[in-house]
Amino acid sequence: MRAMGLISVVLAICAASVAAEAPSKSPRPQPRPGLAAAAAPSESVTIPRPRLRPVGLAMAAPQQQVAPADVTAVSSPVPRPRARPQGLAKPDASAQDVAVDPAPAAKGKKQKKSKKGSVCGDPDIKGENLPRISSKTKGCGVSEPVRVSSIDGIPFSQPATFDCDTALAMKKWIQKGMRPAFGNREVVKIHIYGSYMCRTRNNVRGAKVSEHGRGKAVDIAGFILSDGKEWTIARDYNKTIRKAHKAACGIFGTTLGPGSDGYHEDHLHFDTASYRSGSYCR
Repeated sequence: MRAMGLISVVLAICAASVAAEAPSKSPRPQPRPGLAAAAAPSESVTIPRPRLRPVGLAMAAPQQQVAPADVTAVSSPVPRPRARPQGLAKPDASAQDVAVDPAPAAKGKKQKKSKKGSVCGDPDIKGENLPRISSKTKGCGVSEPVRVSSIDGIPFSQPATFDCDTALAMKKWIQKGMRPAFGNREVVKIHIYGSYMCRTRNNVRGAKVSEHGRGKAVDIAGFILSDGKEWTIARDYNKTIRKAHKAACGIFGTTLGPGSDGYHEDHLHFDTASYRSGSYCR
């Protein structure tokens, strides 16, 4: 009993000593060096929990970290242009403020004309070469005939058959006689009344063979203009046509028209016959 009492006394002394040395409050831990200021002591920090990943969403592949030394060697990818949607029209080049300079070779030079379909060695005379035309009638025939469909860009109402001398004379008349006479009025078609035909002059029996029978003549009945109007020799032998008729004198050996001999009241007759006394123009 005495021993138990002694033990009790010792335990009571130890408890009093511990109670005297214990602090009234537990010390709080000091902030870790280098970190931002923590929350106020009176507040509790709540760590947010990550949300669940949606079902079916693929996990992103971990990005490879690049060492600082290799950062300069990595270039950002260049975006590739997207394909143009179907049906989208290309931008009009005329709307762009870009001055297009013609090719150096084309400056100051006329555009070369195609020789395809041309005859008489002239790209301005379109048609086809024909075989030699022979005739039982003395004086008729053409050694090197051509069938011409247009001259200097002006089509004929029907092909005209004659020789190359007549074709070249007609080109000269169109450029230097007819076009200047018509001025601002553009002729888009020439109405051909006649060309090669083995017959006598003015179809008079017993007369000499006409230049038509030699492939040296062409008859013109009228002109069609760019505005759709048609001027004919028979209905409208006006001042312009008379001027074009007069301009043919000298280019052709013979020029005949209304008032000349009574046989050419409805057309102009041009031929390349040569006379010692010069051109015959009526």
